[in-house]
Amino acid sequence: MLPNVGVMNLFKRAWWRLTGHLGKTLMLIGLFFVICTLVLSGFLIRSAAARAADDAKQRVGAVVTMQLDLNALISSGKEEASSGPVAGRLGENADLHRSLVDEICTSSVVAQCNYTTDSGAFPTRSTRLYQPVPPPGDAPGADLFSADGVRDLNAVGEFKAGDSALITGRGITADSASDEIVVEERLAKENKLEVGDRVELKVGQIPPPGEKPDETEYTFEVVGIYRNNTADTGTYVPALTHPANQLYLTPDGASLLLGKGKGSKDGKGGDGVVNQATFTLKDPADLERLRKDATEAGADLEIFPLSVNDKQYRTLVGPINETAGFATVTAWLVAVAGTAILALLVASSLRERRKELGILLSLGEKKPRLLGQHLVEITACSVVAIGLAGACGPLLSQAVGDRLLAGEVSSAQEEAAGRGPERDPSDPLGGMKEEEDVDPIDSLAIRLGPADIGKVGATGLGIAALATLVPGSRILRLNPRDLLTKGD
Repeated sequence: MLPNVGVMNLFKRAWWRLTGHLGKTLMLIGLFFVICTLVLSGFLIRSAAARAADDAKQRVGAVVTMQLDLNALISSGKEEASSGPVAGRLGENADLHRSLVDEICTSSVVAQCNYTTDSGAFPTRSTRLYQPVPPPGDAPGADLFSADGVRDLNAVGEFKAGDSALITGRGITADSASDEIVVEERLAKENKLEVGDRVELKVGQIPPPGEKPDETEYTFEVVGIYRNNTADTGTYVPALTHPANQLYLTPDGASLLLGKGKGSKDGKGGDGVVNQATFTLKDPADLERLRKDATEAGADLEIFPLSVNDKQYRTLVGPINETAGFATVTAWLVAVAGTAILALLVASSLRERRKELGILLSLGEKKPRLLGQHLVEITACSVVAIGLAGACGPLLSQAVGDRLLAGEVSSAQEEAAGRGPERDPSDPLGGMKEEEDVDPIDSLAIRLGPADIGKVGATGLGIAALATLVPGSRILRLNPRDLLTKGD
C-alpha cells in the first residue's frame, strides 16, 4: 500500500532526491561553487581595495591651491583700483593677503601649507645685478632681479631637488622678519656681501605708460647665502633669468617690492600679499571642510577659489580601483549569468520529473509544497557550495586580484612614463615635478570576514530562489492531467 505521499515531509523527499541522483546533485553543487566563488572574489577584492584606499588617504593628502581667478574678479565688478597705483591696477580686491592665508593654515584639516609672492626688484647704486657677459647694444635698458617671497625656503622646488643649497647663514622660514633676504653666492661676491650685511633694492614694478616709476628703496638684511648649481654659459642672458639674480625674501618683503604692503620687523601682522597658496590636506575628503574654514576666515572663494590636486592619491589607488571595479562588474555578471543557467537547469529538471509532479499532485500534494521541495534541493546545494567557496575563495581572490592588479599597475606606469615631466602643484614657484613620485599600490590584502560570507550567502540563496521560483511557477500552473499526458 502506498504511503500518504500528499502529506509526506517535503524535506525527506528532497533528501531522497539529492542522494538518489548524486550526479545531478554534484553538478548543481559544482555550478553553485563556481558562481559563489567568483561572486565572493569580487566582494573580497572590492573590500581590499577600499581598505587600501583608506590607507592611502593617510599616506598622502590632497594639495589644494588657492589663487586669484581673474575672470571671476572681472565678472564681480570689483577689479577697479580703490586706492590708486599702490593698490595695483586690479584693485585691492585682487590681493590675497598673507594674514588671511595664515589663518586658513590653522584649519584642523591642513597638514602643511605654503605660499609665495612673485616679485622683482630694480638694482640700486649699492646693489648691482650679476651679469658675467655685458648686454649687447640692442638689449632692453631696464633689467631687474627676480625676487620671490617664500614661507619656507626648504620647500622651494630647487632646494628640494638639490639644485640649490644654503652654504652659509640661514634660510627663510615662517618666523623670518619681513626685512630678511637670501642671495646667491655669485651675486654676493659681485656686491661683496656677507651674512649680516644690508642691501638696498627698488620697487620692481614697471609703471604704465605716462606714469612715473616708483623710486622707493627698501633695505634688507642678508641672513643667508646659497649656491645654485647652474653654471654660467659664457653667453649673454637677461639678468632677470640668470639664476644668480634670484633673491628669496619673506612674502611681506616681496610685497614691498611689488609696491604693496607695509611689512613688519617680526614678520607677523603685516599685510603682505601672496600670489598663490597651497594647503596639503590630511585626507582628500576634507576639501569641503577646508572651504568652510576658509569662508569663516573671510576668504572670498568666488574670487580666490580652492582647487584640489589629488594626483598622488589617484596615482596610488588608480590601478587598485580599476581592479576592484572590474572584479565587481564581473561578479555581478557571473551572478546574472549563473541565475539564468540555473533557471534553465531547474526548468529542464522539472520537465524530466513531470510524471513525479503529476502523481504527487494527483495524490493531493499542494503545488506550493512541491515548489518548496525543489527550493530545498537547490538551497541545500547552494549552502554546501557557499561553504566550499568560503574555504577556497580567499586563495582564488588573492591570485586573481594580484594578476588583475599587476596588469593595471603596468598600464598606469606606461601611461605615466608617456606623459613626461609635469608641474608640481604643491610648489607655488613652479618647479617641474620636483616632488617625489609615488608608485601605485601593487598588492592586495585579502581578508575574509563574516560580512563577506553574509553577502555571498545572500547572493547565493537569492540565485537559488530565483532559479527555482521563476521556472517552477510556470510548470506548476499546469494541472495533473496535463503534466502526465503532455509534459510541457
